[in-house]
Amino acid sequence: MALGLRCFRLAHPAVCNSLAALARPVSDVTLKTVSGRQNDHRHPALPVRHFATKKAKAKGKGQPQTRVNINTTLVGDIINLEEVNEELKSVMEALKDNFNKTLNIRTSPGSLDHITVVTDDGKLALNQIGQISMKSPQLILVNMTNFPECTAAAIKAIRESGMNLNPEVEGTLIRVPIPKVTREHREMLVKLAKQSTNKAKDSLRKVRTSAMNKLKKSKDKASEDTIRLIEKQISQMADDTVAEVERHLAVKTKELLG
Repeated sequence: MALGLRCFRLAHPAVCNSLAALARPVSDVTLKTVSGRQNDHRHPALPVRHFATKKAKAKGKGQPQTRVNINTTLVGDIINLEEVNEELKSVMEALKDNFNKTLNIRTSPGSLDHITVVTDDGKLALNQIGQISMKSPQLILVNMTNFPECTAAAIKAIRESGMNLNPEVEGTLIRVPIPKVTREHREMLVKLAKQSTNKAKDSLRKVRTSAMNKLKKSKDKASEDTIRLIEKQISQMADDTVAEVERHLAVKTKELLG
């Protein structure tokens, strides 16, 4: 019995240490093991990459992205950002022009002025080859006496203008009945507005792609960080214009539906 107690006393510290190690959190054991290895030159520590958890990613999602504002003059030898901006603006202005001239609830003589007519002499505005007047609130007349040879082309252009117009011809006089403002007519105009908007977005994508391709050809003129910043600036400019296009569509849709 005395011999057994003596053996337990000798073994007691080792037993306590083992139990404490088992009770210690796994993370503590791991950290101490790694720390010990870092001090051992025979086992260099491997770099640890910290991955974001799903919770952290969800928290960061939807946060505003850092905006870039590059001085265009400083990167002029790499790419002309002002030129890219002008191309984006021209797409926006063309959409506004289309909205104002062709997508109106009330059709007026002025809305027919700039309909493009394809003639033997090239593309001409309708008001350049015909005299447009309002006969009554329900009828617009286009007199083609000065250019009778363009009458058929003018009729085709009016039909394909996207304004839901069905012209009738009497010699060189084109009669254009104004459609009634029905719910169906309003919804049709909204559909045309969306089609025009999608075309504008396609044009914006082409401008962005063209700018990125130009930038790729100039990668030897700047560092990778600079090229990345310019790429971000171009994408930012294009995204801003797309957002403006969508705002104009929302305003136009509200106007058309009443």
